[in-house]
Amino acid sequence: MSAHELTARRRPDAVTVGVWTISSGFFLGLLAVLALWIQQAWPAISKIGSELVKGREWFYRDNIFGAAGMIYGSLVVAVIALVLAAPVGIAAAVFISEFLTPRLRLPVKTAVEFLAAVPSVVYGLFGVIFLREWMAERLIAFDILSGDMLLTAGVLLAVMILPTVTTFSEDALRGVPQEQRIAARGLALSRAETVIHVVLPQAWPGITGAALLGTGRALGETIAVFLVVGRLDNQFPEKLFSLRPLIEPGQTLTSKLGGPETHIALGTPLHWGAMLSLGLILLVLSALFDATGTLLRRIGRISS
Repeated sequence: MSAHELTARRRPDAVTVGVWTISSGFFLGLLAVLALWIQQAWPAISKIGSELVKGREWFYRDNIFGAAGMIYGSLVVAVIALVLAAPVGIAAAVFISEFLTPRLRLPVKTAVEFLAAVPSVVYGLFGVIFLREWMAERLIAFDILSGDMLLTAGVLLAVMILPTVTTFSEDALRGVPQEQRIAARGLALSRAETVIHVVLPQAWPGITGAALLGTGRALGETIAVFLVVGRLDNQFPEKLFSLRPLIEPGQTLTSKLGGPETHIALGTPLHWGAMLSLGLILLVLSALFDATGTLLRRIGRISS
């Protein structure tokens, strides 16, 4: 091979250079947007400080901005969604991966993935038309005001993240080498024993990552939560682990940002900065869940 041919092979082609250029430009654009975002949020961050996170009262007319109630609401609905969706999603993933025949596995998994593509507004309408009234009827003994409450939002989010948890969990299970299943069956383990003692332990980091990725999605949902959560400010409970606040109207970071107050805040630097700070808090929470989930999925792939 001549020196000219060797140089030509080593030289990146135009397509590769173009992809690198576009990717770098997109990343730099995101950094610029984030810098502008922080700049406009800085009046609130510098003046309010940690009270923005710790404060329990939000009265924008009095320049009081405490987001603790919204942070609590966001975490509560995400945890409710995780607790409800994770067992069902993992069980469905085990069924699809370990018990369905290859002929049925693909169409069933495709149907599950299709559910993840349904727009959130459709789930929100389902919550308004059906779930809200259904929850109110089931909890009428607790003297609730309506079906608009944190628990309804959590149940609705559980339905929404179920396809995500199921799909990623099934991927983690399929990542376990088939040879290990065959070896376990050769040691006289039943199919169920093989799943419990061989497959699940190895796939568990990836399954946990799938659950956390689903929770990260739940934190970022806006429209569906906005329609069923009740949108009542200053709902931080006196007892943190009390169950009563779950059946009362509440507010989340996304429902606040998706509401009319975002438009009211325009033109008022402190109020506008406080609203943008809520977005930064939401970004940090979602990034923590997503990054942890992605890391666990990678660990699961390496271990298998």
